Order: sequence, then structure tokens, then C-alpha cells
Amino acid sequence: MMMFGAVTGAHAADMPDFLRGSLPASSAPTRNWDGWYAGGQVGQSWINTDFGGSVASLTNSIFRNTTLQAPTAQFNLLGRVNAQSAGFGAFVGRNWQFDDVVVGVEANYTYWSGLTTSTFGSLGPIQVAQPTLVLPVGATAADGVSLNGNATLKVKDEMTFRGRAGWATGDFLPYMFGGLAVGRMDVSRTVTSSVTRTINFSDGTSTSFVLPQFAQTATDSKTDAFVAGWTAGLGLEYMLWNCVFLRGEWEYVKFMPVKNTSVTQNSVRAAIGYKF
Repeated sequence: MMMFGAVTGAHAADMPDFLRGSLPASSAPTRNWDGWYAGGQVGQSWINTDFGGSVASLTNSIFRNTTLQAPTAQFNLLGRVNAQSAGFGAFVGRNWQFDDVVVGVEANYTYWSGLTTSTFGSLGPIQVAQPTLVLPVGATAADGVSLNGNATLKVKDEMTFRGRAGWATGDFLPYMFGGLAVGRMDVSRTVTSSVTRTINFSDGTSTSFVLPQFAQTATDSKTDAFVAGWTAGLGLEYMLWNCVFLRGEWEYVKFMPVKNTSVTQNSVRAAIGYKF
């Protein structure tokens, strides 16, 4: 038994580590991500523009202080529109590394040449009752409101200011980020209105006529509007050489409304950077 145990022990000592129940240590130590870095990027962005309330302030101006102002403000003349465009930009940031945990801050800039959405629509005539008019006994009145409108929004470029946190493992750094965004946009919208009043008499007859004071066209636009928002997303960096890294990421941005128009954005990007 003593001889068998000695032989068995000798064979066990010659077995590879993984057969004895343990794995060999990784030969790829975690990279040093601490320090300043900068790089360039290209990508694709998609925006969804909600024009549903874009002309509300224009119709409020046309029908100001009348019984038509409140009802027409609820009309949904225009809808949602999607668009996409390629973009390019640059980034600069600073990492702090604590063992495998990496935290940092970054400023990121992107420019687009064709991130534009536009739409048009027609509505009406929609009948709005006018119960306060002085009319003959038994008569009723209603105003038929018709609207035609169009709107355009273009996102020119964008700057984001992010905080980020990641987990360094070998040559890889998966991370998440969030922060503030500022976009530069051109916005324009136009609406044309007309109103026809119809009076129905108790004997079954009726008469209709146009109200000329409401035959108007209102236009409003703003160029290079700076619109604030917030951003969040996920990314992965890979250290290609000692100081050169590759990056892929997804980013979501939601902007505050501009001219009663709301914009959300999704972007995917590929980048190359240098850590100093």
C-alpha cells in the first residue's frame, strides 16, 4: 500500500494543472487605462422627430382670444418622422483606474451632413360649435376649421459631456456612460388656416360664409438653435497596441422640445483613439 501511494503521488505530480482541478493563470494582464486620451470616430445616427405639437403656437396666434383658440390647439396636424445620416467627429477624455475599475469624463463631438426630417399635412374642415352667438330662435352655428401645414428640423451637430464607468479585463474595457447633450438645430414650421361659418335655421335651411379674419398664414423658424438634452449608452474598448485602442458604442440622446418639436436620437459609432 505504501509503494502504491508513492507511485500514485508521483504520477499526480506529473499531471497538468488543469487536470488537478486548477486553471493556469492568465498570461494577459489588465491594461493600464489611466490617463488622458483622444481620438476620432465615424458612425450612423437615426432621429425620430415628433411634429405633433409644432404648429400649436402658430394656431394660437391666429385664433388668439377667440372661441377657436383652445380647440385648434388640440388638432394633431403633423406627425412623427424618422431620418438617418452618417456622421463623424472626435472625442477627448480622462480616465482614473482603481485596480480593475475605470471611471472617467469625456467630451464628444459629432457632425452630420444630412440628419433632416420634414413633413406636411392637411386637416379639416373640422366643425367647432359656436353656442354663444346671438342667433334667431332655434338656429345653431358651427365654424368649419381647415388647416394646412409643414415643418422641417435639421440636426447639424452635437456635443456631449459624459461621465463613464467601466471594468478593465485584459485588453478589453466594457463601459457605460451618461451625461448632458447639446445639439445645434434649424427648425421651421408654417400653417395656413381658413374658417367657414355655417348657420342652420329651424326651418331646415342653412347659410355658409367665409370668415376672412381667419384666412391667414403664420410662419416661424429658428436657425442654429442650441438645444439641451441628456445622453446614455454602452461601449467597448480594445487596446490594440500599447497606447492605441479601438472603440464601438451605442448612444441614446433625448433633447428638450424646440419650437414645440421633440427629437430623440440613436447612434452607433466606431472609433480609434490614443491614450497618452
